[in-house]
Amino acid sequence: MAKFRSETSLLPTANARHLVASILTAFVLVAGFLHGSPAQAAAPPPVFPISGYFIFGSSSDAVNTQKLTDIKAVGGDTVITFGSRLKPATLDTVPEDCKINGVNCATAASAGLKVNRYFTYSDASLWGAPSRVCPKDASLTGNGKPFTVFVLPNQGSSCTSTNGVYDVVVVSGAPYAGTLGINVSLAKAATSLGMKYYAGMPIPASRTDLAWLPDVSYLPALTQFTDRFLRYQKAVINEPGLAGFYHSFEMPVTDGSSFDPILNLYRMQNDAIGRILPDRGAVVSPYLDSRRSGSKITTTQVLNGAEKIAKTAGKVRFSIAIQDSMGTGKGGAYFGNEASTLVDQFAASIVGSGTWGDKYLAPNRDYFAAAAAGIDGTGAELWGNLEGMAPATSQNPCDSNLRGQTTKSRVDKQLQQMGNAPVKVISFMWDTYYTCTGTWAPMAERMKLASMTPVITDSIFYGNGDVLVTGHNLSGGTVNIKWTDTSGRTYEKTVTATNYNANYGSQQGLNPRLESVTAQLGSTSLGTGKYYMINVVNGSGVKNDAFYSDRG
Repeated sequence: MAKFRSETSLLPTANARHLVASILTAFVLVAGFLHGSPAQAAAPPPVFPISGYFIFGSSSDAVNTQKLTDIKAVGGDTVITFGSRLKPATLDTVPEDCKINGVNCATAASAGLKVNRYFTYSDASLWGAPSRVCPKDASLTGNGKPFTVFVLPNQGSSCTSTNGVYDVVVVSGAPYAGTLGINVSLAKAATSLGMKYYAGMPIPASRTDLAWLPDVSYLPALTQFTDRFLRYQKAVINEPGLAGFYHSFEMPVTDGSSFDPILNLYRMQNDAIGRILPDRGAVVSPYLDSRRSGSKITTTQVLNGAEKIAKTAGKVRFSIAIQDSMGTGKGGAYFGNEASTLVDQFAASIVGSGTWGDKYLAPNRDYFAAAAAGIDGTGAELWGNLEGMAPATSQNPCDSNLRGQTTKSRVDKQLQQMGNAPVKVISFMWDTYYTCTGTWAPMAERMKLASMTPVITDSIFYGNGDVLVTGHNLSGGTVNIKWTDTSGRTYEKTVTATNYNANYGSQQGLNPRLESVTAQLGSTSLGTGKYYMINVVNGSGVKNDAFYSDRG
């Protein structure tokens, strides 16, 4: 069948994948007609499209279990925490309670050695004996607080530095007696609930002159400490719920060489994960910035930038969860025929009043398509990181957060803009953007109440008049389509949704939560370059709350 569809950017790899999806979908539809398609089976219970969340962990097992239980209740199967910083220190800034026989613990542990630099690190884990590797390493309790001291070689990988110089790291452990530590607790909670947990990796401090770049002046110490961190996790977490690790140091999705120090950081830590915990994966979450008044990053730069990030994976299973930047005003969620409409009040608080097309280079949809094309063939996979907040105004406070509450319809619009590009959608962040009460009830509660709302993520207008609609909560009901044919005549038609397929995403190698239905319009055509608009009312009588359009 002919397919009336054109992309808004020149992305041959993405186009090729979409063509394959079209052919496979056509086969499924024909097979279903001949054999009684499973697409007509009963719809699954509604599940919100977001399947993972960034969280703050707790040293309390009960708190962690309850939080993950709450997240699972709204469709979440994945949680991610941020890493702690390895901070440069001096002997004077080592915690006062860390003493060995009354002597500063960093001084005592490194007695007789030449020390290059001192560092501190704190992540509410126990550390202690399972983390000690070299004879000079020490663990102790001072004033009820656990500490571990590492004496790391400045050169080489053994306990004896090849240049005779060492770096000393003082780790402040879990603040509560008897706790297993945050990472162990979350991994156990995730395992018990059939979920996945990604623990934050250690990160360096930011540069004092260019705060968006890491201080790599102590990369040897960070490399050695990364090794100790991962060996400790391997020693104390034997849980299938530990899916991998998260790289917390952020960068934009771009091909600019100025961000190469961050790529080198990802590469170093991915190599360490692959060497020490090869059965675990890694996640990174770079951000978009399409503001004309900001970084002005183009879709081509995103395509190339996504590929550069993907190539830091090494042998690690690597997921790139691109932030849609809708919570910070750096990204725009709009369709091409909305470019001349005014930005919403939340975006306006960042970029000022004006139209979407005036304020942003391109819609988020184009950027996600570009990222998918860049990642294709690298072995990495594309996720979407939906920012679950909105720029703050006086109308949407959210506790004491820098950003404010968002609306369910805005979230659905963000989901639409990701299209079918990401294989998984996660969100920043559960604490407290999904739990705060402000102008509205907590977003987690609003999600439950609106769990049956259809979300349209993509469509294909075929030459025989069939329109494939993909998204979430699409089963049953009707599809309304407005279009213009090749003769310039406009139409609007509402038809029964047919060929419901709950497994569309998994069959196509896309997000497994994607569903599809077909709208059979009869013999017609779609004008080249003409927009068509789709609305869905599902079998529960609920209509999509976010505008959707596409172009022939």
